[in-house]
Amino acid sequence: MSRTAALQRSTSESSIELSINLDGTGASEISTSVPFFDHLLTAFSKHSLIDLKVKATGDTHIDVHHTVEDTAIVLGQAIKQALGDKTGIGRYGDATVPLDDALVRAVVDVSGRPYLVHTGEPAGFEFHLIGGHFTGSMVRHVFEAISLNAGITVHITVLDGRDPHHIAETEFKAFARALRKAVEPDARVKGVPSTKGAL
Repeated sequence: MSRTAALQRSTSESSIELSINLDGTGASEISTSVPFFDHLLTAFSKHSLIDLKVKATGDTHIDVHHTVEDTAIVLGQAIKQALGDKTGIGRYGDATVPLDDALVRAVVDVSGRPYLVHTGEPAGFEFHLIGGHFTGSMVRHVFEAISLNAGITVHITVLDGRDPHHIAETEFKAFARALRKAVEPDARVKGVPSTKGAL
């Protein structure tokens, strides 16, 4: 069974075309018109082994917010669609990932219940312009949009870090590794991994 999805979303603020393959190799083609976000999504694809294609444009002359948020919304929707009824998946995933000064732990539950706990970013991180255009506050916003639209529980904890670029990138890598474990098929799981019989 193919675990893929291809979605489009257009508003007065942005236009998004996105496709994923949960059983890929980490291949990506990313163009969001927001260079640092392209970098983060490329890292996400590489370390989750989810093939990801994104073509996004928007009113970045105003701010990157709309384009980044809308891309994250569509990514969450695509993850949910590609997972189907979630038969045979591991459901839970966790990862602790370093990048020089930064250290981040991510835990994912493909629960059907959207929830985000996001803590530990240093004071002032949310105001920092990474690459001169990507505000640190957008990192949490991306994870909010993904978790809400994918219907997953996500805990991300920044355990250490000084450089904003490293912190943001490590958050995406840790999330990628945790999600990879959570969505991977487990041969020992029969049906849906829930006592409720549905996720």
